[in-house]
Amino acid sequence: MFGEERARTLLQPIDPARHSTIAPPRLSAHDLINRAEAIAEPIAHRRQARPTRRLVLTAGTLAVAVGAAAIAQTFGTASPDTSEIAGPPGADPGVVLVPVAYGSGARDAGDQLRALASRLVDAEYDNRTGRYMYHHTKTWGDPVMASPDGRYQVAFADETKVWQAADGTGEQVTIQLEPQYPDQESRDYWQRNLKFKAAAPAASGPTREPLPPLDLAPLPSERTKLTELLKVRFGAGVVSKEVSTVYGRYVVPRRTRAEILRVLADVPGFRWRGQVTDRAGRKGVAITFDDREHNRQSLLIFDPNTGELLAHELLTLSSVRISAYQLILSAAWSDRLN
Repeated sequence: MFGEERARTLLQPIDPARHSTIAPPRLSAHDLINRAEAIAEPIAHRRQARPTRRLVLTAGTLAVAVGAAAIAQTFGTASPDTSEIAGPPGADPGVVLVPVAYGSGARDAGDQLRALASRLVDAEYDNRTGRYMYHHTKTWGDPVMASPDGRYQVAFADETKVWQAADGTGEQVTIQLEPQYPDQESRDYWQRNLKFKAAAPAASGPTREPLPPLDLAPLPSERTKLTELLKVRFGAGVVSKEVSTVYGRYVVPRRTRAEILRVLADVPGFRWRGQVTDRAGRKGVAITFDDREHNRQSLLIFDPNTGELLAHELLTLSSVRISAYQLILSAAWSDRLN
């Protein structure tokens, strides 16, 4: 088995995650295989294949080939309200989801991020404590499957709630949601070829898993340590992913939220996009980074008052802007697993 420790040994010293604490995977190998097996037998007659359009995901993502389907895991984690989470206003389940919309004008994000950092107000969880850090997230593109010819994609979606103590222990609850699609043709293809269980995941109900002990380092608040934690030396693309990881793992206090914004302000390449609306219908302000070398764009959406991260979107820089997306619906302190 080509395990994590052997991989890290071979990659050192160029492994950017060598000093990071890696959280348990959102999906086990067994779950990935089950999702791959949700594909029905290939249909007898296929249309002429067009040029391949593949989803570009985060750097360092684990790619697993199962049969003829390509599977890729992206970002994710989970929080305290218990309300059902809807897609974009008026959207039906299983529809094609489009990237977050923003204006064409853009300018360097530095001054705007510093201004936002200077006027933050308390979040609901500020000045509170609890045994567990609680996160409630919804993730699209986790994992993604492509048809054998690479023409059609389906992005699985999960809603996750995590309660995690300082020693890493706690509980994770995951609900498999309706698959999503980058375009109508992909939707039509996979609606024909996914088995009923995959097309109607709600029937399987939530899964509960205990979290094992984990050496979860405290979240630093000092500028130098935050700069190291966010891997600023690797550039804005990596920083975007690390910011998403921090907000999906920790309950971030106001002082640290402000310092994170100031760190981002000094990272070259971020562009200010102004006001946007995330997939939960919340108003926020967004920054983007275009990674031309890897043909992708990272978009971060922050609450305009508290500076909390609301969402992280990763999409391809092409005419087909396929999206992988994490929505952080809630973060809080809790004393109970519920």
